[in-house]
Amino acid sequence: MQIQVTYNSCTTPESRSEEVYDYIIVGGGTVGCPLATTLSAYYSILLLERGGVAFNNPNVQREENINVNLLQADDIDSPAQAFTSEDGILNARGRVLGGGSIINFGFYSRADEDFYNESGIEWNMSIVKSAYEWVEEAIVTKTDQINSWQTSVKKALLQSGIRPDNGLTLDHLQGTKISGSTFDQSGRRHGAVELLNKADKNNLRVVVHATIERVIFASNTSLGLSAIGVVYHDTKGNSHVAQIREKGEIILSAGALGSPQLLLMSGVGPKSYLLSLNIPIVYDQPYIGITKSFYIEAVMAVKSPPLNLTVLRICEKVSRPLSTAETSQVEQTASFPHFPAMEESGEGEGDDE
Repeated sequence: MQIQVTYNSCTTPESRSEEVYDYIIVGGGTVGCPLATTLSAYYSILLLERGGVAFNNPNVQREENINVNLLQADDIDSPAQAFTSEDGILNARGRVLGGGSIINFGFYSRADEDFYNESGIEWNMSIVKSAYEWVEEAIVTKTDQINSWQTSVKKALLQSGIRPDNGLTLDHLQGTKISGSTFDQSGRRHGAVELLNKADKNNLRVVVHATIERVIFASNTSLGLSAIGVVYHDTKGNSHVAQIREKGEIILSAGALGSPQLLLMSGVGPKSYLLSLNIPIVYDQPYIGITKSFYIEAVMAVKSPPLNLTVLRICEKVSRPLSTAETSQVEQTASFPHFPAMEESGEGEGDDE
């Protein structure tokens, strides 16, 4: 199957033709890719990613080059974007379709049981297990064959008292274990981008090099303040507007830094902070960008007026689609049978490295 990937939309700033979808997902990383895929079975989806694709970049593909991939991170167009935290710590975050799964060290493990028990959410663990398996069959390699350095680390952990020895397992357990990897046994990386292979290609449009300027909000009597669309620009500087249909949603999956940043840029955040940056205030929400739990607090702390603002939501599938809108204005097509492979059609702009 081929997924259509738009590099630069044909829409001009003058025309500003508005695109309409059931769901707009901002951020094509480890959350955005699988979420776009599952929702595409029933809805029309626009997936926006500020980075590019990196199919022909050996520093991304190969396990032996993972250090180079991070060392060459810059603030311009590398798959890993370098940044320094306010307390002076050098770091990097993903800026590529597939997100952090394309730049990290490939260690894979399921979540700690305490996460589910303490989340305040009633989980259907049978569905959770199926979701794990859905991801693992596509991108995770499970093997107990480890190299000499990994063997030495395992022995050191056990000798230092990190027990028991749990052997090979994907579960999050107390002690030492061998877990899964997103690098296969040949050293090739498999990232979240490959989950797009499972999408309904007729319902999914993926746009890369799409920098979001802001979320568009509107007020109505029944919902109060609602997110109805986004404004984004491409590498040519052209501005585009995309909106959602009635009962649709905008989902921010741009990471722990990008999601609150986008909310602040859109005028949702602490009033004093927004005023200091001359950002028009849409909604005074003191928790955004302040605490580690902003995802929950930004939604749960809203009492009145109601704020229909999804940062991350567990979406339940329904039996029929809201629409079956097909993708359009596509310049290049891609398939992901394994990470390095890419099939092209149309008039693309060449490989994105």
